[in-house]
Amino acid sequence: MLTPLLHRLQGSGWPGHLLAVIAGALTTLALTPFDVWPLALTSTALLYWLLKPLSARQAAVRGWAWGVGLFASGISWVYVSIHVHGYAPAWLAGLLTALFVASLALLPALMGWLWARWLRPFHPGWLSACGFAALVIGQEIFRGWFLTGFPWLYQGYVHTDTWLIGWAPIGGVWLTGYLGVLTGCLVIERWIWTGLRSAGAAVLVIATVWLGGLGLAQLEWTRPVGDPLSVALVQADIAQARKWDPAHIDHTLALYRDLSYAQNPVDILVWPETAIPLLESTARDFVQGVAANLAERGTTLITGIPVDEYAADGSLRIYNGIMVARPEPDIYLKHKLVPFGEYVPLEDWLRGLIAFFDLPMSSFSRGPADQAPLRAAGYRLAPLICYETVYPAFTAKLAAQSELLISISNDSWFGHSIGPLQHLQMARMRSIESGRWMMRGTNNGVTALIDDRGVIRARIPQFRQATLSGWVQPRESLTPYLRVGSWPLGLLLVVTLVVCIGQRRRAR
Repeated sequence: MLTPLLHRLQGSGWPGHLLAVIAGALTTLALTPFDVWPLALTSTALLYWLLKPLSARQAAVRGWAWGVGLFASGISWVYVSIHVHGYAPAWLAGLLTALFVASLALLPALMGWLWARWLRPFHPGWLSACGFAALVIGQEIFRGWFLTGFPWLYQGYVHTDTWLIGWAPIGGVWLTGYLGVLTGCLVIERWIWTGLRSAGAAVLVIATVWLGGLGLAQLEWTRPVGDPLSVALVQADIAQARKWDPAHIDHTLALYRDLSYAQNPVDILVWPETAIPLLESTARDFVQGVAANLAERGTTLITGIPVDEYAADGSLRIYNGIMVARPEPDIYLKHKLVPFGEYVPLEDWLRGLIAFFDLPMSSFSRGPADQAPLRAAGYRLAPLICYETVYPAFTAKLAAQSELLISISNDSWFGHSIGPLQHLQMARMRSIESGRWMMRGTNNGVTALIDDRGVIRARIPQFRQATLSGWVQPRESLTPYLRVGSWPLGLLLVVTLVVCIGQRRRAR
C-alpha cells in the first residue's frame, strides 16, 4: 500500500509537485523565527528524492515548485513592503509578489533541469548525494551574484544554533549549508544503506561532520585586542510613513538628539540607517553640533545619513551613507543597493507607473566597491548598511580589515513580518564567520549586540523606542574563512559536479 503511494509521489504528476511545494516551505520553518532546523534537511532531501526518476523537463517543473514553496513562504514580507509602504492596492501587491516569487523559483527550476539532464549519476550512491549537495549550494552562490544578487534563505543559516555552526569560520555559510544538505541526501539515499560497509561509512561521515562541527565550535579563531568598548544604540522607532515627511523632520532630529543626551557617556553611540532624514549638506550643522557635545563626554557619534556630492560631470549624486561624525568626518557609502527600495531598474519605464516605483530616496547612487573601514574609538569598524549584511563574501572582505562590525538598518519596510528576524539571523552568521562582534542599530528592531560566536548579548524588542547600552570586545586575527575566502569550497563544488558529468557520460 505504501509503495504505490511513494511511486505516485515520485512520478511526474501533480502530487509530486505539491509535495515539492511543501518541501520548499519546510526550509522557511527551519529558519528564524521558527528554528525547527531538521526541517531544512528534510526539505532538500525530499527534493533530491522527488527528482530521482524525472526527465530534465519534468525535473525543471518540480524544481520550480520547490522554489515556489521556498520563496512564497520565506519572502512573504515583500508583500508588506509593496502594499503597506509602497501604497499599492492589495491585488497589485499580491500580483507583484507572486511574480517575484515565480521569477526566483526559476533558479531551482534550472537546478532541477541541470541535475536531470547533465549531472545526475546513472548509479545512485555517494557521488549522487555529494553532487546534488554541490548543485544546491552552487545555485545559492549564483543567486547571491546574478542581477546584483538575492542572497536570502540560504541553507547554512539554518545552522546558526546547531553543531554544524563550527564549520562557519572555516568555510562560511555555504560550507555549513553544503554539509547540512549532504547529511540529508546521505540519510535518504537508500543505496548507501543496503550494504554493511557503505552504511558504516555513511554513519562515520555523518558523525564526523556533526561532531567535527561541535569540536570546531570550541576553538577560538580570533583573539581580543584592547579593552571592551562601551556602546549605545538608539532605536527611535520612527514610523516609515512619517520618516520622510517634511512636517515631521524637526521632531525626528530632536528625538535622536534628546535620546542621545539622556544616555550615560559611552565610547560609541550609534544612530540607525538614514536616521537623519536630510541630505548631509543640509544637516551638517545639526550633526556636527550634536557630535561636538557628545565628544565633550568622550563619546563618538556614528549615524546613517544620505550623502550628497557632485560628480566630475557636474551631476548631483546621493548615496546611502554611514558617518563617523567629527570635524573631519569618516564616511562610508553603501555599495549593495536594494532594487526598487534604493534604485529602480528600468527607471525610465517604471517611474510614475505606481507609487511603489516612486518611493522616497529610491534614487541612490552606488558607492565604490573598495572602501576603507571606518575608524572610531581607536579601532577599525567594518560598515554594513542594511542589505549589505546578507552578502557573505562582501562582509568578509571588510571584516578582514577591521576589529569590529557595525551594521545599521531600517527594517521598518518589513512591518510585523518575519523579515527582520531573518535579517537578524544572517547578521549573527556574519559575526560567526568573521569572529567579530557586531553593533547592529536599527530604526524599529531588531537592535542588538552580537558577539564573535553569534550570540546575542543584548537586544531591544521590536517596535519600542529605547536605547540599548552594553559592551563590545574588539578582536584581531583572521578566521580561516576571512583568510582564504570561499574558493576552496568553490573548487570542491566544481570538481564534484565535473566528476558527476564524467560518470554520467561513461555510464551511457
